[in-house]
Amino acid sequence: MSGGLYSTEKNDFDRTLDLKKIKPYGDAMNDGKTQLSFTLPVPAGEEAIEAARQLMREMGFENPQVAYSKELTNGFTFFNCYGTCSHTVDFTAIRVPKVTSTRWEMRETDAFIKERIGRPIVVVGASTGTDAHTVGIDAIMNMKGFAGHYGLERYEMFDAHNMGSQVPNEEFVARAIALKADALLVSQTVTQRDVHVQNLAELVELLEAEGLRHKVILACGGPRVSHELAKELGYDAGFGMNTYADDVASFLAQELDRRINT
Repeated sequence: MSGGLYSTEKNDFDRTLDLKKIKPYGDAMNDGKTQLSFTLPVPAGEEAIEAARQLMREMGFENPQVAYSKELTNGFTFFNCYGTCSHTVDFTAIRVPKVTSTRWEMRETDAFIKERIGRPIVVVGASTGTDAHTVGIDAIMNMKGFAGHYGLERYEMFDAHNMGSQVPNEEFVARAIALKADALLVSQTVTQRDVHVQNLAELVELLEAEGLRHKVILACGGPRVSHELAKELGYDAGFGMNTYADDVASFLAQELDRRINT
């Protein structure tokens, strides 16, 4: 009986879902229910709550409700709000640039490099510029990796060099030259005022000035990095959320093979 009920519910679900007009899902299909949190630079009080409601309406939310508000410090109030989204998007028309390499596990990548390249791939990675965060580059480079995905140091066919954080672009390029690196990996976590964009662009300019840009594979990653942004800045690939060392290693192996053997 439960199987029959599930089938009926699934059919109802399919009939009400329109991928050309999708909106947030809360309690039921197409209800548009949305939770939104933000801070306003105003003191806590009824006026602040009304300001939050009006702002929600300006954003296109119907029936805006402030479920929770709290003064963070003098003159700043945090809000947790709910509302119904009145807008939709056409999911079928969305086209997002993506890294096109096939994702392999560590053993597959090592075997591919042995067969097709015949030597370890030399990789230099760092959190460059003023970025003091190493969590991103460590997840890709360090032997232990992250979330069960081993980093490049664990691979047999990668010679991985992790320079850590706050590495000036000039030092990064100098190490790449000294090691005759095949690939450079840049992690950017700090993104306030688009400092990551400026830093990433500067690295490309330095590599071009040294005549090295097209001699190395250049990739970047971070919470605000997308493949589309990376390509716009002159990189070969960008790795954002939900990507791991497997993705990076597979891409590097396949891209170097393409350059060498095709």
